[in-house]
Amino acid sequence: MRTLVTGGAGFIGSHLCDRLVKEGHDVICLDNFFTGSKENIKHLLGLPNFELIRHDVIQPILLEVDQIYHFACPASPVHYQYNPVKTIKTSVMGTINMLGLAKRVKARILLASTSEVYGDPTVHPQKEDYWGHVNPIGLRSCYDEGKRVAETLMMDYHRQNQVDIKIIRIFNTYGPRMALNDGRVVSNFIIQALKGEDITVYGDGLQTRSFQYIDDLVEGTLRMMFKDGFIGPVNIGNPHEFTILQLAEQVIRMTASASKIIYTSLPEDDPTQRQPDITLAREQLSWEPGVPLEKGLEKTIAYFESRLKEKQND
Repeated sequence: MRTLVTGGAGFIGSHLCDRLVKEGHDVICLDNFFTGSKENIKHLLGLPNFELIRHDVIQPILLEVDQIYHFACPASPVHYQYNPVKTIKTSVMGTINMLGLAKRVKARILLASTSEVYGDPTVHPQKEDYWGHVNPIGLRSCYDEGKRVAETLMMDYHRQNQVDIKIIRIFNTYGPRMALNDGRVVSNFIIQALKGEDITVYGDGLQTRSFQYIDDLVEGTLRMMFKDGFIGPVNIGNPHEFTILQLAEQVIRMTASASKIIYTSLPEDDPTQRQPDITLAREQLSWEPGVPLEKGLEKTIAYFESRLKEKQND
């Protein structure tokens, strides 16, 4: 397949590029390097079936491809709140441009949507038919509502123009190549623990999240792309729920850190519960996550240790 991955130099996109290249597809990686990094894909440069284009999806682009994995968008609050107008433009105009490309060249397009479309959910766990509980004018809405509009666009292009679409809703994902400064809970805790700093827990730490390892997400994404007769949306996440406090304690244990846990106020619109119902993924894709939290954290801690050493040596 001739494959396009937007946001291909990002945390998730680069792992997806790895897998697609390994399986022999011709991969075009598109990235504007706002949150992506050449470091993430430098091992692929020079391979005959990998190509890198610096481009912002807000601008149209003409390419000949069979499949589009649309992952371009900053996904951590620190990054998407840095320039909220740019964030929503990426989700809306970027998705329009990718759908226009898919329509023109008759490519199948998969949208990386998010569990954030459920907002601070009033239904638990979250199933795909739940419409969500989102603040449309809050600090997070540039991302939440941007992805909700992106899903709308996907469905309308499908209904009106018969574009071949797929929608996945990604729940908290972690692993090597997360940005050091992305402000997400897993990377924050690991870096603080490795540096021996206090670990900052927002609120009382009893809010829950479900953490899936990057390899599980990539597997679910590929299964969805190659599944005929099912467009989604489908939840791709780990149904095992942990409190933020449990995660902090686990990271301290695994890094043998002397860090103390301190508590600070909860950010605006921070969801109190987040857990996917993955019945649909099991039924349609025969998929469920296979990497336990401890095993995934081991690999992620090792990655951050090496990155912090590199920074000290610079």
